[in-house]
Amino acid sequence: MTATELGQALRRWRDRVSPDTAGLPSGGQRRAAGLRREELALLAGISVDYVTRLEQGRASNPSGQVVEALARALRLSGDERAYLFRLAGLVPPGPEMVPGYITPGVQRLLDRLVDTPVGVSDAAMTLLLANPMYAALMGDQSALRGFERNGVWRNFLGAPTRVRHTPEERRAFEVGMVGELRATATRYPGDRQLRRLIAELRAGSERFAELWDAGVVGRLEASRKTIEHPQVGLLTLDCDLLRVEGNDLHILVYSAEPGTEAAEKLGLLSVLGTQRLVER
Repeated sequence: MTATELGQALRRWRDRVSPDTAGLPSGGQRRAAGLRREELALLAGISVDYVTRLEQGRASNPSGQVVEALARALRLSGDERAYLFRLAGLVPPGPEMVPGYITPGVQRLLDRLVDTPVGVSDAAMTLLLANPMYAALMGDQSALRGFERNGVWRNFLGAPTRVRHTPEERRAFEVGMVGELRATATRYPGDRQLRRLIAELRAGSERFAELWDAGVVGRLEASRKTIEHPQVGLLTLDCDLLRVEGNDLHILVYSAEPGTEAAEKLGLLSVLGTQRLVER
């Protein structure tokens, strides 16, 4: 496989994805029905220059993280995703690794839930994709890289989040996260990145190490969460965790009962989030 073949495949796949399919506006004059390089870069979270160099064969060794992001942005099937990894000179993630593949069906679900905050994470609780409403509610996380995108890492080692827990809720949440991560580590014992994550958590957080060494088991469940937003203030929402068993994905959905103050604030947040996107 050559860098030229990689570039040709990226251009071919980019040409077949319409902006509407990718959840982007399709207005303005377009030379082709597919995505522009700028749009692919935006969806994949990489620079336009890097997309250009990949397509022109001037960059031939993208990382696994970049390849995964491109596969998601291009809506590749499982076989196409594996082919893209091979074109990049990488071994496609096998069954011993935590899956990071978002199926077209899950992607379509996100595209339709435009007024609902939705985030998709892998089984290790690393955020793979979030819709604009999720970013408006929880803060834009598109610039986060590596372990910064992992929910367990952020809660035990990272910066404060907008979620406000009571001490009891916090304890239950920590136990659930550690138990969930333990179950994932049991299913994917060969995943080196997951082992590094656990080692860093144990070394950097006494609380995580205490829970991990105590052998806690369990899983995260649906809950009510209070979020302190810098513009709309406090809002308490239902937080449902949907599991896609075949691909071991977690879909986190925030919602409010119609007619409530929280629902009004969520509606306001939808407008504010849209305005910020337009301004950018």
